[in-house]
Amino acid sequence: MAGNETNGNSTEEYADYYGYNGDSSPCNNGNVRDFGRVFLPTLYSIVFIVGFIGNGLVVCVLVKYRQRSNMTDVCLFNLAMSDLLFLISLPFWAHYAALTQWTFGNFMCRAVTSFYMLGFYGSIFFMILMTVDRYFVIVHAHTSLFSKHRSVRVGIALAAFMWALSLGASLPTIIFSQVKNESTGLTCKPEYPDPAWRKVSYVELNILGLILPMFIMVFCYSRIIPTLVTMKSQKRHKAIRLILVLIIVFFVFWTPYNVVTFMHLLHHSGHLESCEWQHDLGLAMQWVETIAFSHCCLNPIIYAFVGQKFRTLVIKTLKPWFPICFNECRMITSELSDRRSSMYSVRSSDISTTKIV
Repeated sequence: MAGNETNGNSTEEYADYYGYNGDSSPCNNGNVRDFGRVFLPTLYSIVFIVGFIGNGLVVCVLVKYRQRSNMTDVCLFNLAMSDLLFLISLPFWAHYAALTQWTFGNFMCRAVTSFYMLGFYGSIFFMILMTVDRYFVIVHAHTSLFSKHRSVRVGIALAAFMWALSLGASLPTIIFSQVKNESTGLTCKPEYPDPAWRKVSYVELNILGLILPMFIMVFCYSRIIPTLVTMKSQKRHKAIRLILVLIIVFFVFWTPYNVVTFMHLLHHSGHLESCEWQHDLGLAMQWVETIAFSHCCLNPIIYAFVGQKFRTLVIKTLKPWFPICFNECRMITSELSDRRSSMYSVRSSDISTTKIV
């Protein structure tokens, strides 16, 4: 699990942050630790602020206009809640990375780990649910029972099922996470009873975090795009571009993280044990996990704000909070339109004069 195991001054203790077990020969990776103490808190804080604002706005809009909710809105709401759970854990990991020891106690260690893991898997599972929902609605619009019964109740039942799956996938890490008093201070990390558990956790992360969602997204959208092409709609090109953006963004943001995680698995299997590899993997994880975590900041933009209906509801929600801003924007827009109309009138008169002459 990334983001919750930074501690100590020696290589073995700092390597725990990246899942190393300290079985290899000692290596001096102090510069990796020092870099993480500055880099991780800064980036985690930025991701937390931006992601919390975006996902919080999605939740506020969907709660305020819940009478108009449908299956898609239920998925969007739970996706935003997953991202918020995940984001809540980041300030604690940022504090942990900066001080290199855990100061919040054993209960908060498990609680923050729960937020992190539930948000991590929940976000991925609800993206899968939204992908499958779009597949049945577009490709099997007239034949699928799923398309004909896309009620809010069905959405809530499916959401509950997805949360149960997220809890099941997160439970081992949550159970084994605990505070441990080591020579350099208190640590918060999973203490697996057997080294095989850690390898299983890496495999689970790769399968559920990248392979499964990528397979489902590629399969579903490879069927959705040809169906949209055959439709006589002016919005089909925009929908196809959005689908391609969804796939590319997910692949770009999550693939590096999963690749580095797989390399950690190789390390625990007896490969990549040199000090150079440990140093490179340590730096690589700091970068790729921040890139992956920032994906939750893009979810509101990709899944919610690009829709005309949701953008309208966002404006209605923000207008009472920031009336001065919206009034100024309206005045600027009206002034620009008046200038354009006046310029058009002048050009038209010039053209008419030229014709008369």
